[in-house]
Amino acid sequence: MHNKSVLRNSFFLIFTFMIVEAVFGFVSNSLALISDAFHMLSDAAALFLSLVAFKIAEKRANLKKTFGYKRVEIIAAFVNASALVALGIFVIIEAVVRFFGEPQIEAKTMLAISILGLIINLIVAIYMHKSSDIKENLNIKGAYLHVLGDTLGSVGAIIAALVIMKFGLTQADSIASIFVSILIIKSGFGLLKDSFNILIEAVPVEINTNEILAIIKGVDGVREVHDLHIWAISAGLNALIAHVVVDDALNVAEISKMIKQIEHELSHAGIGHVTLQFEGSGHGHKDDLICELKSKDEHKHFGHKH
Repeated sequence: MHNKSVLRNSFFLIFTFMIVEAVFGFVSNSLALISDAFHMLSDAAALFLSLVAFKIAEKRANLKKTFGYKRVEIIAAFVNASALVALGIFVIIEAVVRFFGEPQIEAKTMLAISILGLIINLIVAIYMHKSSDIKENLNIKGAYLHVLGDTLGSVGAIIAALVIMKFGLTQADSIASIFVSILIIKSGFGLLKDSFNILIEAVPVEINTNEILAIIKGVDGVREVHDLHIWAISAGLNALIAHVVVDDALNVAEISKMIKQIEHELSHAGIGHVTLQFEGSGHGHKDDLICELKSKDEHKHFGHKH
């Protein structure tokens, strides 16, 4: 099933139940339920944001956006991850303050709504896991983690309600909220790191730079490689640019054959978009593997002109 359809259906289900849970959370005076409703609100927002990001990412590349809009999905994932972490911290602070009070909690109402919430979240989580690309697409993964965190929130609220009913220990409500929030923050940080690495154009974690260099240098006629850049345009769509020094005697036909060979081998190593600049031994550039990018002012300062 298409990722957009999964997101749209999940959004409507989550948003509807979020309203129900928020109402009964205030009625029962349960922080676990209220925080879970906030989680579901963030879920709904995350799903909606992911849906919008998919729609924008489908727009074609143009002369102003030569790579298209695929990076929008990563921005959505970064925002979703930030929201997860912020929400988790907020709930922990509220839970700590509430722990030292003696709130009156309607445990039976809390239990009933928590069980219903668990069922809804499980349905959505299983639906997303089976019908969408949660492993490769960070946008989908961000929305899925929100739902998974909400599922844990429902489990925590159920346990807290049972403890309150059995022992009258209302602090269980705060403890459950803190425990679930810690798990949510942990997941959020993982997604935050992955999306941040793409936004700063770091080498994708699944790419081995030494292996990539070995592939290029292993082609007959290649003397050296410098000015290497490897990055991800979006999750799973990796790109590479590099300067390749070759034998001066090579002709255009031979270089074209080399380009095809390098592109073919790099595609098997996870690089889908390759740009190579071929140069002779007298290229006049530095031989540094990694070239430091400089601003216009820095170039002027060192007397370079392009």
